[in-house]
Amino acid sequence: MARRAWGIRSKKSREGRSVLVPDPKVVRTLLTRYASLKIAQAERERAETARELEDVSYTLCVMMGTVGIHEAIARADALLLASGRAADVTTDTEGESGLSLAV
Repeated sequence: MARRAWGIRSKKSREGRSVLVPDPKVVRTLLTRYASLKIAQAERERAETARELEDVSYTLCVMMGTVGIHEAIARADALLLASGRAADVTTDTEGESGLSLAV
């Protein structure tokens, strides 16, 4: 899969068309940042944190092809779960728990 842009890869779909797929590492970073900002905002509301949370939410929605953050998170979790399964098939997990690190 060739890199097209920051955090986005292209692959062929079943129909032979190219489909953009977010890089799981970038998605995981965004989910972690989203969770951290939600916690920070819950502890103490700040305008700066709210703006950054809005930016991260928007980016997640765009990367996952959704209009709502809850659907974006669900799709991101599914992507990370699928990429984790693919990694398990291609690597030896001896000595590891085999658990996904999805947020």
